[in-house]
Amino acid sequence: MISALNRLVDLVEEHLGEEFDLGGPAAALGTTEYHLRRMFSSLAGMPLSEYVRRRRMTVAAADVVRGKDDLLSIAVRYGYGSTEAFGRAFRAVHGANPGDVRRDGGPLRTQPQLRFRLTVEGSVPMDTRIADRPAFRLVGHAKRVPLIHQGVNPHIQQHIAGLPKEEHLRLKALGDGEPHGLLQVCDDLDPDGAEGSELTYLHGVAIAKETPVPDDLDAIEVPAGRWAVFRTAGAYPKALQDTWAATATEWFPSNPWRLRPGPSIVAVLDRAEDFSSATCELWLPVEPALS
Repeated sequence: MISALNRLVDLVEEHLGEEFDLGGPAAALGTTEYHLRRMFSSLAGMPLSEYVRRRRMTVAAADVVRGKDDLLSIAVRYGYGSTEAFGRAFRAVHGANPGDVRRDGGPLRTQPQLRFRLTVEGSVPMDTRIADRPAFRLVGHAKRVPLIHQGVNPHIQQHIAGLPKEEHLRLKALGDGEPHGLLQVCDDLDPDGAEGSELTYLHGVAIAKETPVPDDLDAIEVPAGRWAVFRTAGAYPKALQDTWAATATEWFPSNPWRLRPGPSIVAVLDRAEDFSSATCELWLPVEPALS
């Protein structure tokens, strides 16, 4: 995976002036566009699209400062059809207009070329198992919410708090399969994982595919497949978020599995009364990685 990401960075450099289609490179690297985007954003701390934009504007800034070509020629060279579109992208990265930077020589905000390296840690084994599950349903109450990487998501917290206690008990009684218990489900997540992008959050349970779904509940159909299940315990939600991050930095680079499209699921197995700590299982949909 690390070598694939570094080759991806090289390809970005080779095609800075073109629309970058990830499908072909992903297939050539023996993986999928979905997995490559998820791993890139997790390890780089930014979506691939944002990295491409920053690199494109970093290199374009040198052409702007040199002053040999007019701004329209530079805009076209880097894939923009007008100086206005180029100027908006340039300002978003550098905080100044191309004309002002040409005159003053700055300010410039450089995005260095990334290079991924695997840091060997592994002093604490990750408690993981692979589960092979038939098709099932996730049912409960769903809502579109923004993605927040660190800390409690207040939009999710408000959604759960708005459900009466009786509804939690009703949902729990409805569940009839793995993952067990009340579940925190994230679906329709942008593969780039950009903070602030929207996802579907469902508070509910897992039921067998043939189990009827009550009319007042939302449902997510989950096809048969394998899941990597990570058990985590400690301060909530920090321990869970740390484990989530470690799947990208430690587990996937070291194991012959890759992410496949599908919901991510958190099962809370045990928790403190005030939810300050919890024991959880994180379920991620996976498939064998191609060698």
